[in-house]
Amino acid sequence: MKFVKAFLVPLALAAAVAALPSCKAKKAVAAPPPPKPVVKQTPPPPPPSKPAEEKPAPPPPAPAPPNYNFSNIQFEFNSGILKTDSYPLLDKAVAEMKKDLSVKFVLGGHSSAEGSAQHNMELSVERANSVKTYLVNSGINGDNLTVQGYGETKPLNSNTDEASRAKNRRVEIKKQ
Repeated sequence: MKFVKAFLVPLALAAAVAALPSCKAKKAVAAPPPPKPVVKQTPPPPPPSKPAEEKPAPPPPAPAPPNYNFSNIQFEFNSGILKTDSYPLLDKAVAEMKKDLSVKFVLGGHSSAEGSAQHNMELSVERANSVKTYLVNSGINGDNLTVQGYGETKPLNSNTDEASRAKNRRVEIKKQ
């Protein structure tokens, strides 16, 4: 066994050392460089003749001033509940009010002539508060809104028929 170790181990080492240089990567044969592409040189463009005088663009038109007169916000009979037809008008009012958040408004509530004067006054205040709640929930500062109830004292129409009474059940938004 000693003989095998003493003879075979050096022989294996010698074979490994002899085989090692043959494992090295061979150099790649260098290919001749590709021919350079011929670039045609174009003459520079002629200098432009006198440029036409450019007229400055007119300034954009100023935005339209906000329209703060909102009326015809209608309510159900004997109630502070908004009619569905009033929501688009209120959304438009919110958009206009957001153009200048420092403007203050009066929410004037009105009622038709049915019922007692005291009940109509309370109802008109309730209607104005209903509009205020809608506006505040839409992002308008409540400190800029003042509620005023007028009851049946400022009708738009006579209270002789239901159509005219319905138009008197309203809230008007006016700039203070």
